[in-house]
Amino acid sequence: MHLKLIACEVLTREVCHCVARSPHVIDVEFSEKGAHDESDVLRALIQSKIDQIQQADTAYDAVLLGYGLCGNSTVGLESRDTKLVIPRAHDCCTLFLGSKTAFKQHFAANPSQPFSAGGYIERGDEYVRDGSVGKLLGQDKTYDDYVRLYGEDNARYLVETLDASLHTGDSDKVVFIDVPETRVPRHAKECRARAEADGKHYVQLDGSIRLIRDLVFGEWNSDDFLIVEPHHRITGLYDWDEIIRAKELSEQDETDTQS
Repeated sequence: MHLKLIACEVLTREVCHCVARSPHVIDVEFSEKGAHDESDVLRALIQSKIDQIQQADTAYDAVLLGYGLCGNSTVGLESRDTKLVIPRAHDCCTLFLGSKTAFKQHFAANPSQPFSAGGYIERGDEYVRDGSVGKLLGQDKTYDDYVRLYGEDNARYLVETLDASLHTGDSDKVVFIDVPETRVPRHAKECRARAEADGKHYVQLDGSIRLIRDLVFGEWNSDDFLIVEPHHRITGLYDWDEIIRAKELSEQDETDTQS
């Protein structure tokens, strides 16, 4: 297959490691780390890249997106003529950990926990990423909102879990995700030093390249990846499992897109 990959530059080492080993021909383009600061800006940037790709002479079999929900930045992205493939992930934290299961295991109690990885250390001034997942999962909602959305029993459990997460002291720590295949020892050392200088407790987790590897190897199982067929749009579910879904564009949507 001939594939196009658009990804955040914090994943440069992991993406390049996997692309070099992929059996497919892959053209790669990165967006700047700072584009994450405003979801509307990043969404417009990615969509413009998708549109340019599909208007070019090169016929790609798919456009791969190296992002998660990323603060809603990928919600609303549309496939025009070429299918899109995107991991089912809330944030790039999941991509560094290698699975949504690992993300839930380590971050369920505090989905907005600040985290770091090699790409954050070597690119830009900010060495951590404040997770955007808490709001996406509903930490900005009231108990009545939860009841209406999920029922009373589930609402009670969610409120108890989220309330507990606000009192765990997790905001006083920084999690560094160490990916073995792309490990640079100075990254972990610098993260620890900067965290301790900020009065934070340093915690290190083992990362995994699995999701990025499967993305560029074309191994898109439905549990880990969403395939967005032409004339469909990405929508958000904000749960722990499916996370995102593809919705077919209406005739009005198509008209608005063309205009």
